[in-house]
Amino acid sequence: MTTSTTSRTSRAPGVTGIGGAVNGSMFTRTLWDNRRIFPVWALAIGLLAMAYASFYPQVTADTMATVPEAMRGFGFEDATTPAGYLRGAVFGLLVPLLVTFYGAATGARMISADEESGYLDLLLAHPISRTRLLLHRFAALAVGALLIAAAVFAAMLAVRDSADLDAISVGQFAAQALNVALLGLLFGALATTIGAATGRSRGAVFGATSGLGVLAYALHGLAPQIGADWLRHLTPYHYYIDHQPLTNGMHTGDTAVLAGTTLALITAGAWRLNHRDLAR
Repeated sequence: MTTSTTSRTSRAPGVTGIGGAVNGSMFTRTLWDNRRIFPVWALAIGLLAMAYASFYPQVTADTMATVPEAMRGFGFEDATTPAGYLRGAVFGLLVPLLVTFYGAATGARMISADEESGYLDLLLAHPISRTRLLLHRFAALAVGALLIAAAVFAAMLAVRDSADLDAISVGQFAAQALNVALLGLLFGALATTIGAATGRSRGAVFGATSGLGVLAYALHGLAPQIGADWLRHLTPYHYYIDHQPLTNGMHTGDTAVLAGTTLALITAGAWRLNHRDLAR
């Protein structure tokens, strides 16, 4: 009975064992615990992106005429060019929403799941600081985001010739893939920070983060319809795609905004976690 009780106490969602997590690296332990989840996210998003990209040869000018006017703000301005089609069907509609949900779901697990289960108190009773815990967990989340970006990049290269997408260079695909990773990091940082700052449940953190993401996405897409294009600058999706990396390559300003916002969020989350009473 004692052995069974100890085993249950030393395990919680996201990390397998307090001693192993503290004595080793929280970063590598979190990666190990997500060794199935991260590849599944990457494979699913990569395959979906590949499937949608493969439809490009079937697109005609008549197809563009059937696109509702309201969808133009979501990247469907010109689906007859390779970059225009991918900007709308793949990187403007499918990929950003999935990556947003990745960040929300994974970030909600980084701190909130442990606090909700009571495991966080047990973990912090060992010689590991709250800041180190948060940063190591977020670093693991970042690996997952980079894995997704790499899968999407590989998917685009895999169908580049067969889907007549060779007008887009490898460097331009890489620039868009980088923004995919940065978008996932930003929403992962938001979810991690909300959990660290509020102590809310994993479900509540996921709901709040994904809700904010969908709201920002809708605002970015619909702002042109109400003559308020300036509102797009208030959303991360503007910096993710509006400067058209598939046409113009990497935009250093956009990269700086996405990375800087992520850094600010994680810094705020670490500060709040260090100053908050974890008693529930």
